[in-house]
Amino acid sequence: MSLEDILIKRAAAGDKEVFEQLVDKYKGYVFAIILNLTKDDFHAENIAQEVFLQVYLSLPRYRFAGFRTWLGRIAVRKAIDWKRKQQRIQAKEKAAALREQLALQGEQNSIEETMLQQEDAVRIRVLCRQLPESYRRVITKYYFSGKSCRQIASEEGITVKTVETRLYRARRKLKERWKEDE
Repeated sequence: MSLEDILIKRAAAGDKEVFEQLVDKYKGYVFAIILNLTKDDFHAENIAQEVFLQVYLSLPRYRFAGFRTWLGRIAVRKAIDWKRKQQRIQAKEKAAALREQLALQGEQNSIEETMLQQEDAVRIRVLCRQLPESYRRVITKYYFSGKSCRQIASEEGITVKTVETRLYRARRKLKERWKEDE
């Protein structure tokens, strides 16, 4: 049995001073592995502490089959876990930023759309006032009062077909004047 194996057995039995010796011996090795994967000094130090805590907790189950390799695997796994966690955090932040951006665009679009609709409604009313009286009455009752062709025909004392014809002609005139204004 090698000197290192004896130290590992003593550390597994709870000898904290011996465990500190193992930490001092391997801290550079563990830090190098983690830093290579994380590329971040600050987080590499924190992960190295997690590695040695995991080693301390797992030491009683160590099988004496290459301590350095075993320690290296723990370091790699902890670093990979950290990277995956960082990727999930970044993905969540990107998703949240995208949702916020879309919400802001939606608000801007709805405000702009509302303003455009209001402008268009005013413009349509102005154009309706320019229509001949018979067309203006029919189109106002149909679109602004929400009346049916049958109701308008009854009120105006004309046939439904006449109402439909006047609506058709009024829409065509509005369309022509709309294009002229643009």
